[in-house]
Amino acid sequence: MLIHWIWLAQRPKVPDRVKRELLERMGDAEDVYHADRQALGDVSREALQALLDKELSGAEKILAQCSEKGIQILTYGDEGYPPALRSIPDPPLVLYCKGQLPALDAAPVIGVVGTRKASPYGLNVAERLGFQIAKCGGILVSGAASGVDGRAMDGALTAGGAVVGVLGCGVDVVYPASNRALFEEMERRGCLVSEYPPQTPPAKWNFPKRNRIISGLSDGVLVVEAPKISGALITARQALEQGRDVYVVPGNIDVDTCVGSNGLLRDGATAVGSGWDILSGYEEVYPQAVRRWQGEVPVVERENVVPKVAQKPRLPRKTVAPVKKVIDNGSASPYIDGENAPALSGLEGTIVERLRQGACVVDDLIVATGEPAGKLLSTLTMMEVRGILRRLPGDRLELK
Repeated sequence: MLIHWIWLAQRPKVPDRVKRELLERMGDAEDVYHADRQALGDVSREALQALLDKELSGAEKILAQCSEKGIQILTYGDEGYPPALRSIPDPPLVLYCKGQLPALDAAPVIGVVGTRKASPYGLNVAERLGFQIAKCGGILVSGAASGVDGRAMDGALTAGGAVVGVLGCGVDVVYPASNRALFEEMERRGCLVSEYPPQTPPAKWNFPKRNRIISGLSDGVLVVEAPKISGALITARQALEQGRDVYVVPGNIDVDTCVGSNGLLRDGATAVGSGWDILSGYEEVYPQAVRRWQGEVPVVERENVVPKVAQKPRLPRKTVAPVKKVIDNGSASPYIDGENAPALSGLEGTIVERLRQGACVVDDLIVATGEPAGKLLSTLTMMEVRGILRRLPGDRLELK
């Protein structure tokens, strides 16, 4: 019965792995509920004490709250439980859902994560890639937090895509409160899910645990921007442990919020610069869902607010007499004429030479350079960060 699933999911001091092992051995949550000390076998003393507590009033209260608020309950034993999530070592036994869960086995599912304190560059890239992932046929999963998560969700929803928001609180709790409109749209166009029952507050220890669900639902996880210590890196590590792909948007090496994500690239993650870079890898697995899309990404005017805590205080500088230098060349690009050009690698020089002929798409640069797509995309992203080139609608590139 459903009440026994909720009872088992709520047992304190019983790890998710142990709960799964008990289910595999006994068959159903109701069987675990009725098991005595001997049947429960070799579990810790704390787990045994929790499993021998047969009080159901807490589960009954949760059931009543879900009924009152229209929250659906999906259990590990249900046919509709996501197959990918079922395969991880510590799956949640119960998922509380608001909205309609997309058909997660019919299209590639891409988790998008990153810091809440993202730079304007990170926020814009998150929204652009979220849009492109949806347009190429992917389902976007994220934590629905402020920063990278929310902007990726905005992009996917603007593209008309399906989304899943995985929360570290109850699905009836809007956190952060500023994301209320986004939550309502996610519920309308997709689903909000959580392993935590209604009215559960957003305690900080819930979020690292929540991250295994984001990666567990996904075929691959994209890290847009993450500092050295970040929940996004936890998600990436869990994705690797679960056998998922990990993708990274290369970031500015001088920005603290990119240190962790750039580190993933050094460890072998795949560098990407567009949604198609990700979705193209799943074309054979999901031929009916994946499609190449190269249209224009709409420009949505949003305020890129970088929290003050993410900014370093400026040290006072000594006053010096100004020195006139002829550096800028009016409206012309300072990178095109040799005297003012920054030091370029061989590949960057080849790219600049091709772009001097006019704007072009990435495929043209692959032909011109003869380099692998991954290496080229990583180089293009860094050149964009350094202000050498810029992206145009339709994924075209030109020199600044």
